[in-house]
Amino acid sequence: MQRIKEELRILEKNGNLRTIPSIESKSDGKIVIDGVEYVNFASNDYLGISTKQELINEFLSNSHIALSSASARLLSGSSKEFKNLEKTVSNLFNKEACLIFNTGYQCNLGVISALSGKGDVVFSDKLNHASIIDGMRLSEGDFIRYKHFDYNHLERLLQAKRGQYKRAIIVSESVFSMDGDVVDLDKLIELKNKYNCLLMVDEAHAFCAYGETLAGISYGKDVDIITATFGKAVGSFGAFCVANNEIISYLINKARSFIFSTSIPPINIAWTNWLLTEKRDYIEARKKLLEEISSKTHQLLNTEGTHIIPIIIGSNDDTLRVAEKLKSMGYYIPAIRPPTVPEGTSRLRLSLTADTKIEDIKRVLLS
Repeated sequence: MQRIKEELRILEKNGNLRTIPSIESKSDGKIVIDGVEYVNFASNDYLGISTKQELINEFLSNSHIALSSASARLLSGSSKEFKNLEKTVSNLFNKEACLIFNTGYQCNLGVISALSGKGDVVFSDKLNHASIIDGMRLSEGDFIRYKHFDYNHLERLLQAKRGQYKRAIIVSESVFSMDGDVVDLDKLIELKNKYNCLLMVDEAHAFCAYGETLAGISYGKDVDIITATFGKAVGSFGAFCVANNEIISYLINKARSFIFSTSIPPINIAWTNWLLTEKRDYIEARKKLLEEISSKTHQLLNTEGTHIIPIIIGSNDDTLRVAEKLKSMGYYIPAIRPPTVPEGTSRLRLSLTADTKIEDIKRVLLS
């Protein structure tokens, strides 16, 4: 216990101690914490789907689906709802097959640890999400991290190391969660073909939110494995991997985070499928609205980018002070600190949604 107390003391001293906020409710672009309402700039609900009560009521009025799966899918926890959604998603990405996981974390963890065995290697962008890092750590293969977006560095590593391994996988996010920057996918495809690798792309922050189609930036491109989550722009729960039939069959048999987890309740699966089929026009309209808000915001900043905008401050203490000042003004923008981001790059992360008001953005930027 003494060691735990000491580590907690150090976290607090360095401005890295976290506590769970007491969130009472959320509505369109707003959040209530400890009885106070704030404009919410911390949500990954990019299209504002999860707070649309009229959508929820419409879905529930025609739904009589189980509230619990009560088992892992390989036992008795599957149902037609899963198959329907997997077909919808595989068609959306123009891939042969799809496998649903419980969360984005479990998805990346399970996919990478299953596909990278002894004698294999993963080449990973250094700023990839923790779920990717932990998947590499749990695998029996080796992993090598290349400098963020430094494709020359990646190629040097491929030249030096690729020949030492049987299977090699290049892994990157598409839209990066803390910086909002976008991968050069064509360059990764060039390198994966040149050095005989598989390419895996995590579309978590692009799926239904960024790109020419709802399928992020990977649609129609030579990407072998795509993962993403339903818990962000779709306003639901769960995650998925799309790939060819052989890879999906392999994951069903080898991905431990899939095999040994009680599956998502069928009602959540049905809700997701309903949104992506019956309400696809609605989702596409909300995506267009998000794109317009993002464009106007970047015009104010004289920048280009996505719906994720980092304001890098540096030190933990300074970032916490700015976050508290904005909170006193009615804006909820939590400080993002290590280990979520590298040391010395603590920041505010503006997460734009289709419910974001330009007037609020202007006020935040001028404060």
